[in-house]
Amino acid sequence: MSKETSAARPGQRVTNGGGAAAGGPGKICQFKLVLLGESAVGKSSLVLRFVKGQFHEYQESTIGAAFLTQTVCLEDTTVKFEIWDTAGQERYHSLAPMYYRGAQAAIVVYDITNQDTFGRAKTWVKELQRQASPNIVIALAGNKADLANKRMVEYEEANTYAEENSLLFMETSAKTAMNVNDIFLAIAQKLPKNESGAGGSGNTGNINVGSSRTQESSSGCCK
Repeated sequence: MSKETSAARPGQRVTNGGGAAAGGPGKICQFKLVLLGESAVGKSSLVLRFVKGQFHEYQESTIGAAFLTQTVCLEDTTVKFEIWDTAGQERYHSLAPMYYRGAQAAIVVYDITNQDTFGRAKTWVKELQRQASPNIVIALAGNKADLANKRMVEYEEANTYAEENSLLFMETSAKTAMNVNDIFLAIAQKLPKNESGAGGSGNTGNINVGSSRTQESSSGCCK
C-alpha cells in the first residue's frame, strides 16, 4: 500500500479555513462526525492534520471532547464537517453517546502497532451499530501507518473485518498525512446529500478542549 502523502483528487478539495472556495459548489451540506477509539491511537492528531495541516509529536490527551470544523469540496457539493474528537480514556466512555448521538458519520481509530486498540475499535463499532443513527457512515482508520515496522495488526485482517461490517477502511498516518484527507473525502462522498434543509454555518478551527456541550445537526442539511 502506498505511503505517499494523500491529496485530494480532481474536483475534490479540503478547504483550510472552513469556507467554500471562491467559485466552488453552490450546494452546502453539513454533517456531524465523531471520532472514537482508545486513548493515544492518534484521534486528535488525525483531526489536527485534517483541519490545520499540522502534526505535533507530543499531543496532549483530550479531556471530554474537542470540537472543530472543516470543509470538503466535492465536484457538486461543499460538505462541512462538524467534528467531535472524543477522549479515549475509559473514564470518559459514559460521555461518548452524548457526542455520537445524531452523528451522520464516525471514524473509529486504532493503532496498527497495538492489537488491543484494534479489539477496542471493534467494540466501538458494535456500540455504534447498536446505538447510533441507523444510517451512520462508519469508517475504520488504522493509524500510525508510518510505524509499519512495528505492526501488530495486519492490513488484511482489518480490511476483512471492515468488509464484513460494511465499513470504510484505510490505514492512515497523521505524521506523514497518508490517507488523512482521503478518509474524510471518502466519508463525504458516501453521505447522503439530497435532503432539504438549511445549510449550517459556524466558526472554523475552534478547539474547545473539555467541552461537554452537544450540538444538534440535522441529517444531511443541504441548500
